[in-house]
Amino acid sequence: MSSNLCVLMANKILVAGAGGFIGGHLIAELLRKGHKDIRAVDIKPVGEWYQHFPQIENLQLDLQLKDSCDRAAKGTEQIYNLAADMGGMGFIELNRGLCMLSVLINTHLLMAARDAGAKRFFYSSSACVYNASRQTDPNMTALREEDAYPAMPEDGYGWEKLFSERMCRHFMEDFGLTTRVARFHNVYGPQGTYDGGREKAPAAICRKVISAKLAKKHEIEIWGTGEQTRSFMYIDDCVTGIEKIFHSENVTFPINLGSAEKVTINQLVDMVESIAGIKLKRNYKLDAPKGVNGRNSDNTLIKKSLGWEPDTSLRAGMEKTYAWIHDEMTKRK
Repeated sequence: MSSNLCVLMANKILVAGAGGFIGGHLIAELLRKGHKDIRAVDIKPVGEWYQHFPQIENLQLDLQLKDSCDRAAKGTEQIYNLAADMGGMGFIELNRGLCMLSVLINTHLLMAARDAGAKRFFYSSSACVYNASRQTDPNMTALREEDAYPAMPEDGYGWEKLFSERMCRHFMEDFGLTTRVARFHNVYGPQGTYDGGREKAPAAICRKVISAKLAKKHEIEIWGTGEQTRSFMYIDDCVTGIEKIFHSENVTFPINLGSAEKVTINQLVDMVESIAGIKLKRNYKLDAPKGVNGRNSDNTLIKKSLGWEPDTSLRAGMEKTYAWIHDEMTKRK
């Protein structure tokens, strides 16, 4: 092992939001790479985390509080901030105040990172920062990083993310804290939320199809017309992208982290029906939260900066996600 790698492995790492879907997968990857000195923090009791690794330090803390952030950041050199009060569109559109309060997490954690002498800070932003006027057409042009301005993001959640991006930029300019920001586009995969109101479209559709199949009631409810377009990034690509962006020396700006494979929600339902071997009657709930009409990731910048982009096909990722949710639901049943 090289001396540089030994130094890297010795650095204490903080993963905020460790009990969440992405946080759990990130910690699993860090452990696979040989990192051992990891502090995992989440507001949920440890027993409720999606993935739990007893060999590392696990803390239940409310990171909206400055004292909790100070405790979490103490002695750390690398910080990943994945913590936020968020969920799918059904949660985001109905809980704008709660989403906005997540600004306290990133603000206090940046202050704690500065005071602790941390070397590097990652912030998980979202495609919800993009100007809504560029997302009114399902056939919209893929979103480039500069399309976040002039600012008109998703109300609540998007404004919090855009403000926190600026905080990261100014802490790098004013205090010398190296910050990296990725704009996530709809992350999905196994070991995540698939019911309860915070799930995103891929998991929700898997759950609905599986429920219909198990109940032998061949109907499915779809929010909106089903013609709204999205891209969905498999969790393995997300974790790989986080690590590449975090350790990059030239990605000093917010950057898209998402798949460029665009589909309609109806096409996503087609895919899950094909995986399940079933065909369902579709009932469209037109008054349900559905988000913007069209959103997709332009990956020109990430390919130029890193020579890489998320490349797991939606079909391959959905097959794995469907299998995991099916196993969970049948075990529960």
